[in-house]
Amino acid sequence: MLADRIVQQTQWVDHYRPRLRSSERGQVISVGDGIAWISGLPSAALADILEFADGSRGLVFDLAENLIGAVLLHQAPQLASGSLVSHTRLNLSIPVGDALLGRVIDPLGNPLDGGAAPDCDQRQPLDGLSPPITARDRVNQPLYTGNRIIDTLLPIGRGQRQLLIGDEGLGRSSIALDTVLHQQQQNVRCIYVLIGQKRSSVLTTLDTLRRSGALAFSTLVVAEARALPGLQYLAPLAGCAIAEAWMARGLDTLVVYDDLSTHARLYRELSLLLRRPPGREAYPGDIFSIHARLLERSTRLNSAHGGGSMTALPIVSTQQGEIAAYIPTNLISITDGQIYLTQELFAIGFKPAIDISRSVSRIGGAAQHPRIKQESGRMKLDYLQFLELESFTHIGAKLEPGMQRQMTRGTVLREILKQGRFDTQSAECHLSWLLAFNEGLLDAYAIDSIMATVTLLGEQAHASHLSLDHPRDDWLKAIRHWLPEVATDEPST
Repeated sequence: MLADRIVQQTQWVDHYRPRLRSSERGQVISVGDGIAWISGLPSAALADILEFADGSRGLVFDLAENLIGAVLLHQAPQLASGSLVSHTRLNLSIPVGDALLGRVIDPLGNPLDGGAAPDCDQRQPLDGLSPPITARDRVNQPLYTGNRIIDTLLPIGRGQRQLLIGDEGLGRSSIALDTVLHQQQQNVRCIYVLIGQKRSSVLTTLDTLRRSGALAFSTLVVAEARALPGLQYLAPLAGCAIAEAWMARGLDTLVVYDDLSTHARLYRELSLLLRRPPGREAYPGDIFSIHARLLERSTRLNSAHGGGSMTALPIVSTQQGEIAAYIPTNLISITDGQIYLTQELFAIGFKPAIDISRSVSRIGGAAQHPRIKQESGRMKLDYLQFLELESFTHIGAKLEPGMQRQMTRGTVLREILKQGRFDTQSAECHLSWLLAFNEGLLDAYAIDSIMATVTLLGEQAHASHLSLDHPRDDWLKAIRHWLPEVATDEPST
């Protein structure tokens, strides 16, 4: 051991070259609310990491004429005015790799599940550039959520950014969580980002993922409500960086941001504390670019760059259904479509409470299977006609027999589209009830037996050898064979 140490010291002396070395030291002027004002450090740049003498860490967030505004990433109890600050000349990064599967971490990669630190040999910058146009490919592969409405009427493709929007308590997070659970057989790695959530919500999400087995192919990035504002701000960037590393390896990934309304409020809070000029609704002027830079990193790469994809499901809150508020309109303009949930549908028991008339998927149709696309187009027309006729019945208008039949079919369809939590279904199950409805095979069934009929069709389709590419006549023959088991003579009402 002594001989090895002597050899190392000799080698160090041989390679030593005298030169001028300079270092900078700053001093904390004030600290509070997760923000530290620092004097000195003239060469500091935005997003640089700072280390404090007491062990605290911070991130350069604002550059004033004589001061530096830093958000704290770790705050020691001893941090106070007068503490010394040094410049690390490093940018934020997070460990990435397969070791993160099944783990719960904070936005800096530190474990929150009581286990050892993830053994990762690669790091990814938190705030990276989005892939250039030349590296991108068209969205042409479906990402199935297991939800009847979304997979048929609002399809999502791998590499798409689809917004989940609505008031709190309407089931936005439930849809996102169901989508994650459905990826178990889809070979998609999932990252679920919880921003500013209560610990009870975090534990509920973790328990759901663990009990369903979905945690094995997922990573949970958590910055709970009591975490420092700086960590909560970094949470979506961390989740995106983890997915980005897998996408670069040619893998398909899914990222859920729950939710970006909280993220925007945190950024507004930090900006006001740093004395930045407020804009509309007191948000800083660059809030649009913050979310645009984040969501633009979600894409599908072409084969020359590995062919991986990152699908984003950002969640945003509205107040009393006000979809024209500042943050919702910003995110609508950035994403490739939105799934809008309303209080009115939730109140009448239509769950998930997705308003089809105000929801859209702009590019998902290109990734949808042609058979499902054809059948769902016919079904959507019937449903929109039903919604229009239903508005006339509210004012007591009498309907012709043909219109009454349309109302009956619409009522059947509304019952079909209801779906409970954790009740995800495969694409073959969707095709079975789509064909049955479009061919009128469900018109003679009582309303209270429709759900059981659809469930039976799904079970039979899942157990059969039929695939989406089988001829339509083969499907119809099989469906007619399955239906008599639950047929009823009662007319639908």
